[in-house]
Amino acid sequence: MKRVLPLLLLFVFSSCAIAPQRNQELINRALDAMGGADALGKVNSIYLKATMRQWEPEQSFSVGGEMKFAADSTFEVLADLGANMARVDWARNLVYPTTRSFKFSEIVTPDAGYVAGIDSTTRIKQNLGANPPGHAMSSLRLAATQRELKRVSPLLLLEMRDNPGRLSASPDIVIGGVGYAAVNYESGGQAITVLFDPPTGLPARIRTIDYDNINGDSAYDLVLSDWRAHGALRLPMARQYQFNGRTIGDIKVDDIRINARVGADRFAIPAAVRAGAPKPATGNMHYQWVLRRQIIGTYIDSETTAFDAQAIASLRFTELAPGVQHQAAGSAHSLIVEMRDYLVVFDAPTTDWQSNWTIKAAKDRYPEKPIKYLVLTHHHMDHAGGFRSYAAEGATLVVGQGNGEHFRNLLAAPATLNPDLAARDLSRTPVVEVADKHVLSDGKREVMVILSENPHAKNMVIGYVSDVRIGFVTDLWAPGRDVLKDKLNPAQAALVNTVKKAGVTPLKFAGGHGGTADYAPLAALAAK
Repeated sequence: MKRVLPLLLLFVFSSCAIAPQRNQELINRALDAMGGADALGKVNSIYLKATMRQWEPEQSFSVGGEMKFAADSTFEVLADLGANMARVDWARNLVYPTTRSFKFSEIVTPDAGYVAGIDSTTRIKQNLGANPPGHAMSSLRLAATQRELKRVSPLLLLEMRDNPGRLSASPDIVIGGVGYAAVNYESGGQAITVLFDPPTGLPARIRTIDYDNINGDSAYDLVLSDWRAHGALRLPMARQYQFNGRTIGDIKVDDIRINARVGADRFAIPAAVRAGAPKPATGNMHYQWVLRRQIIGTYIDSETTAFDAQAIASLRFTELAPGVQHQAAGSAHSLIVEMRDYLVVFDAPTTDWQSNWTIKAAKDRYPEKPIKYLVLTHHHMDHAGGFRSYAAEGATLVVGQGNGEHFRNLLAAPATLNPDLAARDLSRTPVVEVADKHVLSDGKREVMVILSENPHAKNMVIGYVSDVRIGFVTDLWAPGRDVLKDKLNPAQAALVNTVKKAGVTPLKFAGGHGGTADYAPLAALAAK
């Protein structure tokens, strides 16, 4: 026994010594493969021109199905690496769920960000104001953009080499049957993991673990390939962003210029904007929500994880009938129905932040009545992203047939990085699947959950409160917002067919988007 203890101590000390040495060897080999630390140390600025295609994985027709193509863009980046400043000029064509085109610039400095050059029509629609034609970046977007600029910087490995105290060993990571040596790096409270290509030693992937409102803790990778010579350096001309192994961004670099001329005016932020510009956010963040919401058919930048700051500030309940509350305002909504001894909630939009607001408001209005059921109309992130808060309250999830396994897997997945909800075991949350029609009854009030065949999402459901004849619908129709024309679109027609098949007679509908509206005009159009 006396001999064993010294041997164990020797093994521990040897392992502690080997890990830093291994980290430095991996980094030095990668620096040599990129052209050498000396050559990289002479890089002061960089210009890059590229095209990019992007997809949104959580807007598929069916769970785990084909991702929605969201946007294609061209962009130019000019970065002053020594001053940690960058300008990105975008021409972005958004495709889903509506087609829009934006041209704007992002200016990023260490302590402020600025978005400039948005056309006047867009400024009016997004309430950004007409003069000046731009706005200070939110603290969330600034922090997320700064992180992504660091991820793509050719000087990241130099920074890692020069800060050995912020390095830690990582076990090898196997992807597609290939094992990659890896090194962890702590940067501003964010853990970055660099995976190295075995044959060349070049950085193959730069990974962060991000919280996603649907998937929980998720791997977000920048995958580097097609390395080409640029003077003394080798740099990647192909770059992909992968989310849990699925490619959601594909970049092709057309041009790179090292030590391009940098004019100070290219990074200028108007004095009036800079004076009130927020500093970059710190701590745990919804990085994926901030990054991916920029490419799903709109232009959003706010200090919240809702769709925009004005929306979150105006969240409120609107009573549609006794015991029936529409969580109005915001962009995505819930319906709360009071039963004799409990509450039923339809949809959990965006994030657990909004769910926490709705849960508290429901408890204030209906004390002593727990939320027993959360009905999720479908799996899309803007309507299901806050489901964990309800599960933490003890609610049973009610979903369309075929979506049960999806949500059971999500409830069992790690969610340790959730900024809005402490990590806990939600794997035993009951999940009920609706095959055709499911009735929740307290002996007096009936709430129906009705499966709907439609073109928007497979296994979707709508809601119906029988005694007051109020329905709840998401995405098929936005009551009070969508102007009815002389003919129903396919989604509206699907809603009418669902109502007919179920044999219900709604007076009005409340929407997961929009507000409320009488159902009769929709039915009349269908009759025509």
